[in-house]
Amino acid sequence: MATFTTRVELHRADDEDYETLHTAMEQRGFSRSITGADGVAYHLPTAEYSYIGSMTRNEVLTLAKEAAGETNRKHGVLVTESNGRAWQGLTQT
Repeated sequence: MATFTTRVELHRADDEDYETLHTAMEQRGFSRSITGADGVAYHLPTAEYSYIGSMTRNEVLTLAKEAAGETNRKHGVLVTESNGRAWQGLTQT
């Protein structure tokens, strides 16, 4: 299975737009947290999501674009396939 980090930026959006985005992303299998090797889960930065599955980068991009489209805001989406992650300063869930 592949691991992806996806960043979605909504242009001229408010908190309600991002709540709509969070719900739409979660409905498509994205998570707003990541889990370390120690089993501890951490919150990702705002509007960043994790996806773990057998899809390609382009398929994950399509899912994220569909979710962002539900906000009716212009948006930018970046999908990165991961070969491992390192982080610092994220808060535990």
